[in-house]
Amino acid sequence: MAQRVATGTVLVLFGLVLIYFGGALMAVTGIVCIGVALYEEYKALRGAGHQITSWPTWTALVISVPLALLCGQKVIIPVLMGACLITVSCVMFREQPKLYDALASVLPLFAVLLPGLCIIALSLVQPLSVQRTLLGLLIAVPILGDTLAFFVGSKVGGPKFCPPVSPNKTISGSIAGLAGSLLAAVIVRAIAGAICAATTQPILPSWGVCVFLGIFGGAASQMGDLFASLVKRHCGIKDYSNLFPGHGGMLDRLDSILFMSVVLYCATILF
Repeated sequence: MAQRVATGTVLVLFGLVLIYFGGALMAVTGIVCIGVALYEEYKALRGAGHQITSWPTWTALVISVPLALLCGQKVIIPVLMGACLITVSCVMFREQPKLYDALASVLPLFAVLLPGLCIIALSLVQPLSVQRTLLGLLIAVPILGDTLAFFVGSKVGGPKFCPPVSPNKTISGSIAGLAGSLLAAVIVRAIAGAICAATTQPILPSWGVCVFLGIFGGAASQMGDLFASLVKRHCGIKDYSNLFPGHGGMLDRLDSILFMSVVLYCATILF
């Protein structure tokens, strides 16, 4: 437990540094983290016996960021769909094509790379004060939700939430997690409202949007955690790696943030 808390504290402090500086530092760090997470998931899927085709996804990661900077974020979807088409084609034209190899090959493309590109897009939002608010929501909503879910679920116990996928998660922990995510969204919005300049206030995410992100972003974060557990159970592993002592690998730490990033990115477009 002590090791888990110590590592978690370091990760939170590092996250605060990324939120403060944002921009290029956040984008570069995001690319590195997504690359590590992709490697971990592909390694796990190969360990489960899947014949993976991964080079289209790696190519998409490399070219999507400079293309987005040059042509705008609209190029991300064509790049992802092109990578998906090439991946599926590579599997289908094997001597013995198998559906589950095709599905396993494109899984990281949509479960890791797509959310990762959403994170990078959020790190390029201007002005900086709005960017910091969005990145604060991105990190705080999943982390506080996960923290409360862990402690309340451990102490209260009760009926299991999704035992076939994650036997230790409870309904009480899930409810506490949603409450923690909502609280995190409210805290981030309150801080942003208190410290941002008056000229920036009208373009900050509204209180209603933040409540939406706290509830639905929190739910998406929990689904991201469960989905990562489902993949690990399929692959027969406990953690994706031992990169972070007490916390597992990069993907073990990013699973909830990745799903939250998609909800947050969609909210910036819709609202």
